Amino acid sequence: MSEKNTVEPLLEIRGLKVGFSTQNGDVTAVNGVDLTLMPGQTLAIVGESGSGKSTTAHAIINLLPGTGKITEGSIKFNGQELTALSESELEKVRGRQIGFVPQDPMSNLNPVWSVGFQVEETIKANGVASGKKEIRAKAIEVLKQAGLADAEKRLKQFPHQFSGGMRQRVLIGIGLSANPQLLIADEPTSALDVTVQRTILDHLDELTKEKNTAVILITHDLGLAAERAEQLVVMYRGKIVEAGPSREILENPLHPYTQRLVAAAPSLASRRLSSVKKDSSVAEFDLSAVAAQRTAAVAAKETVIQVTNLCKDYTIRGGSGLKKSSFSAVKNVSFSIARGTTMALVGESGSGKSTVAKMLLGLEKPTSGDIVIDGLRVADLSAKDLFGLRRRMQPVFQDPFGSLDPLVNIFNTIAEPLVTHKVGSRAQRRDRVMELLDQVSLPRTIATRYPNELSGGQRQRVAIARALALKPDIVILDEAVSALDVLVQAQILALLHELQQELGLTYLFITHDLAVVRVIADNVCVMSKGEIVEAASTQEVFDNPREEYTKKLLEAIPGANIKLGNKS
Repeated sequence: MSEKNTVEPLLEIRGLKVGFSTQNGDVTAVNGVDLTLMPGQTLAIVGESGSGKSTTAHAIINLLPGTGKITEGSIKFNGQELTALSESELEKVRGRQIGFVPQDPMSNLNPVWSVGFQVEETIKANGVASGKKEIRAKAIEVLKQAGLADAEKRLKQFPHQFSGGMRQRVLIGIGLSANPQLLIADEPTSALDVTVQRTILDHLDELTKEKNTAVILITHDLGLAAERAEQLVVMYRGKIVEAGPSREILENPLHPYTQRLVAAAPSLASRRLSSVKKDSSVAEFDLSAVAAQRTAAVAAKETVIQVTNLCKDYTIRGGSGLKKSSFSAVKNVSFSIARGTTMALVGESGSGKSTVAKMLLGLEKPTSGDIVIDGLRVADLSAKDLFGLRRRMQPVFQDPFGSLDPLVNIFNTIAEPLVTHKVGSRAQRRDRVMELLDQVSLPRTIATRYPNELSGGQRQRVAIARALALKPDIVILDEAVSALDVLVQAQILALLHELQQELGLTYLFITHDLAVVRVIADNVCVMSKGEIVEAASTQEVFDNPREEYTKKLLEAIPGANIKLGNKS
């Protein structure tokens, strides 16, 4: 039996078609997909939003959203035809034999249940363990395997008490809890910093080798795909346009769409100069040109943001009979940003970088230290002056699902800053909103829709459009492109670069993606445990990092060891 399993595919998809019913008729989202996955193999599916990669994954376990249904084709798992199974029969396959890690942790964890309850319910439902103590022990084990520190204490907490990265790790733990033969991971590490991402992906690699677990990895990160998957499938408009060994495809992409994906990938663009043929059907941006401009030394300019000895302490409530304690999230942070330049603040989750951003925006009050913007000490400003300053300094937050009001349509969401600051007439606001939708590559028809009707990448583009509405001088971007697929990410990065050149914008760019930093930033401050451990020009930090912590972050960039030759 074991010899037979080693030569027979674990998963075979043939002629798969998936359709959705809409008000304007039926739409084919997946059109004739063929895939073969062997036991223990890792296969990556890459492509832009709407290419059909997630729909293909959902079709395997028949969890298609809304009106989606398989209209044609075969899906065989371990020789069993999944499309012929009843719902009750499929429930025995899901979780136990095929695990699933969804993309958006905030909408996939129940906010009113503790994390421990949700992990334990999955373990119980899949028959992984029995008895209260055994189930609890297994829950702690899977959270530890997924990279969560203090797993036992975390069981009692709720999703809102976790960072985005921590919530994603919970979903990974749930997906792996039953030791499935196949794990479908839909952007499993998009919310994680590079070092934790490496921990998680190393763990997935161990499962593949030790337990012969196969993995379908859906990702927009081509560097990650090449580093972690033996086989690569490129999808575009519901079809597979290129498939084969991962490194072979990235070193010599044959299809024009794949060539554009390679050119647009931040992890590859900063190390690869390439010419890309123009194709009006796909937004195309070669980030190598943007990266090349950032290697030049930044000319001396006046300082627009000066942060000196900034500190932020939080009081932690004690339990029964315990005293309160304090936690220092930011410790003596100092930096300056020159007008018209980009400074990147990088570090692992919990390093304090987002807390710094909140203090700059006035959303958190510093425990001590000074913030001076254009010569104005923020602590001395009246409420009226602070309101005026906020018009010039706009944020883009990390989680678009949480930062957009679900009851407000996209037009009014983008127009809100214009209304709040009484800018323009109604007609002028309408024109400005339409202009912004064009700038962030969203169709104008999206204006009447609501956040829950958009993908994660589309919601993030709405958040960026809203931030640009008032034409601010300073934009603080907190993981602003982490939710975007590679082509849209490249377009937004190119847009931010162009706007900076045209309008003299100043950016504070907070990210865990160092590949993006190399493309977009002039200077870098590296944070660890609330402190800045290294600060220099981007080129200096990448070429000659001084601190071991910085070296560790750079080594964890997906695809950093992949050599890419120019296309012929």
